Amino acid sequence: MAADTNQPPGVTCTGLAKSWPGGVEAVRPVDIRFAPGQTTAMVGASGCGKSTLLRMIAGLEAPSAGRVEIGGRPPAETLRHAGLSVAFQDPSLLPWRSVRGNIELALSLARRPVDQAAIDQLIALVGLDGFADTRPAELSGGMRQRAAIARALATEPRLLLLDEPFGAVDELTRKQLAQDLPRLWEARGTTTILVTHSVTEAVMLSDRVVVLSPRPAEIVADIAVDLARPRAPEDARHPAFVALVDEVFAALSQGAALRDRPLAAQ
Repeated sequence: MAADTNQPPGVTCTGLAKSWPGGVEAVRPVDIRFAPGQTTAMVGASGCGKSTLLRMIAGLEAPSAGRVEIGGRPPAETLRHAGLSVAFQDPSLLPWRSVRGNIELALSLARRPVDQAAIDQLIALVGLDGFADTRPAELSGGMRQRAAIARALATEPRLLLLDEPFGAVDELTRKQLAQDLPRLWEARGTTTILVTHSVTEAVMLSDRVVVLSPRPAEIVADIAVDLARPRAPEDARHPAFVALVDEVFAALSQGAALRDRPLAAQ
């Protein structure tokens, strides 16, 4: 049965776990469902296993146990039908292609039409207007990251996975992207999963924040973000927003305390 690329998929993780050679646990068995069209942020301490979990969802890392289903199908099938895009911390742009060329290649590989006007609009949206024909070596790290975000969005995926997508950009650009880009994936109804270290960013961008413990990752809290959209930077001062940020920080502290317990108490 062909995958339905016209509807945003739900994502279900069942008993999903990952251990590295030598028995080092990265992710303990996780059971979680991401609803179609929802934006979910995952937060946790550095090295806790957030990116590993995201890579397993993308089908780029084989789990040690459990399974992932995207719209009821394995990730490999969604990848084959170009139904998902991933933007990692490392932009991984092809150095011999320009910003435009990298986006064009993504569209060609996904068997999507190459619409130059749409590409120009997307390049402008991520703040790279005037750099469409520039190669990655001539761009700053933050500009390369923005190009990678544009590439991920260009194929109009039904599932978008973002791993610290704004980590390398300056604070002003980060705030602008955090305001502009959600409107794009929300308008398309894209199911979006975002890994971030910024609690404020998690609350600003998402419908839901999943808090993970220090490694090995376990779900400590699953917090609904019931705030109206669109959201603007000044909303971060609203009491309801501040209360949610405090709730996420409290859950992070709870997760850290869980890991600090003696082994006999776990």
